[in-house]
Amino acid sequence: MALVHEFAKFGTVGGLGIFVNLGVFNICRGATGLPVVRCSVIATTVAIAFNYLGLRYFTYRDRDKSHRSREVFLFAAFSGVGLVIENGILYAATYGFGWASPFLSNVFKFAGIATATLFRFWSYRAWVFRALPGHVPRRASEHDGAAGDGHGEPSNSTSKPAAYQPETTAPPP
Repeated sequence: MALVHEFAKFGTVGGLGIFVNLGVFNICRGATGLPVVRCSVIATTVAIAFNYLGLRYFTYRDRDKSHRSREVFLFAAFSGVGLVIENGILYAATYGFGWASPFLSNVFKFAGIATATLFRFWSYRAWVFRALPGHVPRRASEHDGAAGDGHGEPSNSTSKPAAYQPETTAPPP
C-alpha cells in the first residue's frame, strides 16, 4: 500500500511536470522558431527543475536529506538519462521518420516523457531519494497497526508494536 501511495504522489508531481514540459515546449516552438528537439530539451530542463522541487518537498519529503549534494548530483545524472530517452524518441520521430507536424511532435514528446518516466521512477526511488534505514513510510505505519496518533506520528506511549511484544503465554508443557 505504501508503494501505491508513493507512486500516486510521484504521479501528481509528474503530471504537473508534464504540463510544465509540454507548455514550455509549445511556447518555445511557437515563439522562438528554434528546432523542435532544441525546444524539447529546453522544456525538459525546466520540467526537471520543477520536478526536483516537487519530489524533494512533496513526494520524498520524509526521505534522507543528509547528503543533499549527492542527491542533487544523482538527480541531475538520472534526469539527464531521462532527457536523452525522452528527446531521443522525439528526435527519431522528427528526423528519422519525418513526423514533424505540431500534433505528431506533441504525440512523440508525450511518448518520450512516458518512457523516460518509468526509468526516472525507478532511479529516483532506488538511488536519489533513498529511504532512511528502518524507515516505515507514514501511510504504511497507519495500516500496519503500529502505535501512532492516527496522523502517521508515533504516539507518546511506551508500548511497542505487536510485532515486538514478548510472548505473554507460556508454551504448552
